[in-house]
Amino acid sequence: MCNDAVIRRFAGTFILLSLALAWWVSPNWLWFTAFVGANLLQSSFTKFCPLEKILAYFGLMGCKKVA
Repeated sequence: MCNDAVIRRFAGTFILLSLALAWWVSPNWLWFTAFVGANLLQSSFTKFCPLEKILAYFGLMGCKKVA
């Protein structure tokens, strides 16, 4: 499984990037911000994080598959 700091780093980067894109490109990028926030909220209740599964699949950033 992934370290919580890795997930927070990705989430923070995605949120800031989508806010910048909403400011300079299109306000529709705020939907991506809402998507990231909703995933963070649901993962706090269910302990299921899609990003964690994706990172573990590729073996990135200290994440590993759990048998």
